[in-house]
Amino acid sequence: MTKIYCDTCRAGFETEISEPIKGAKVGLECRNKEGGNITYTADDVVTDEDGMYSVVINGDHEDDVCEVLLKESPRSDCNEVVPTRNQGRVSLINNSDIDSPIRFMNSLAFLKKEPLFNCSKVIANLSLTPDDITVL
Repeated sequence: MTKIYCDTCRAGFETEISEPIKGAKVGLECRNKEGGNITYTADDVVTDEDGMYSVVINGDHEDDVCEVLLKESPRSDCNEVVPTRNQGRVSLINNSDIDSPIRFMNSLAFLKKEPLFNCSKVIANLSLTPDDITVL
């Protein structure tokens, strides 16, 4: 299970006032390492009320590079995608040092169009200043 959330401060990371997005659509795409051809996809993945999703994968993808991709947010106030942060790589190799068949990856986020009014306080509570982060 991995989370999709609304970056309400446009901070580039999850904060205490980030909000999970129910009904966000994500996809999974695996491409062959050699030729880059798509070998596996899962497109009908939707987050639950906690912004969590899971994908059941068939087969081993040792020769592939697999990524989860943000597709669509149901929230018109939080649907902006940052091109460099709209995907995450996940290892789908059966023959690995990982004992569990379950894989996790970092959360992904859509950006709120305008940051919430209390974002500067949230950032300050983290002992950061606006100069310490790159506001998106």
